[in-house]
Amino acid sequence: MADFIAGALGGACGVMVGYPLDTVKVRIQTQKNYNGIWHCVHSTYKMERVSGFFKGMSMPMSTVSVSSSIVFGVYRNVLRNLCKLKYGTTTVKPSKFDIFLSGYAAGGAQILVSSPADMAKVRLQTQMCPSNSTTSSLLTGPKYTGPINCLLTIVKEEGFLGLYKGSSALMFRDCNSFATYFLSYAILREWLLPFEQSNSEFIGVLFAGGFAGVVAWGIATPMDVIKSRLQADGVTQQRYRGVLHCIRESVRQEGITVLFKGLSLNCLRAFPVNMVVFLTYEAILRQIKPFSE
Repeated sequence: MADFIAGALGGACGVMVGYPLDTVKVRIQTQKNYNGIWHCVHSTYKMERVSGFFKGMSMPMSTVSVSSSIVFGVYRNVLRNLCKLKYGTTTVKPSKFDIFLSGYAAGGAQILVSSPADMAKVRLQTQMCPSNSTTSSLLTGPKYTGPINCLLTIVKEEGFLGLYKGSSALMFRDCNSFATYFLSYAILREWLLPFEQSNSEFIGVLFAGGFAGVVAWGIATPMDVIKSRLQADGVTQQRYRGVLHCIRESVRQEGITVLFKGLSLNCLRAFPVNMVVFLTYEAILRQIKPFSE
């Protein structure tokens, strides 16, 4: 239970740190009218001011806490059960394969919660609404007025399964990235152990968490692009029939580099976000662990 609570708090802190860059990343991946990161930042600020970078944040703020709780809780519990099954005790040091499998299971477990929330986030982030709206745009108004309205509209127009559009791409992205995420963190913590012994232990947590996030997003970005495009699809007209069709059409129209759109931004965002996630997780875990035993 301690892992579930610490994971929830860590995920919430991570959302607050990384959300503005996440909005920029989604817009670059799904829209063709940006020349790069700074052009997207400038255009977003010019049209929508600071609020444009935080569109749809209320939904991820609440659901990422649940999703992160599931990820860390499932990871730790699967890892403990694997060790007990294979070695007869939970105190033994797990193998790298045990860590990889536990991370893979954790990534898959949170899809049911994260997919609808991610859908609402992407739709709201890609909805352009100028801060200095004209009279005509004020009369029509934005299609989605908020996360709940967005989810209800999707269900009404696309059915309940519309909330899980792109979930297969999300599954490919999250299972592999979380497996890499936890494995990278464990390896880096082990490498940094001599440094931690002569300095603060939280220094190792910060660097291991940050670099683990960068490595995980390096693996996840190609499928993240496809996931974002499938989720944004249907706002005006439906272009993609599924994951493979989206990959084929995206590569055909924009070249293989389209699969790496937002990679630099993902890595830039991943370092501070995952520093905060793991720091919060480890700190909270130490505080509540004695009471949960």
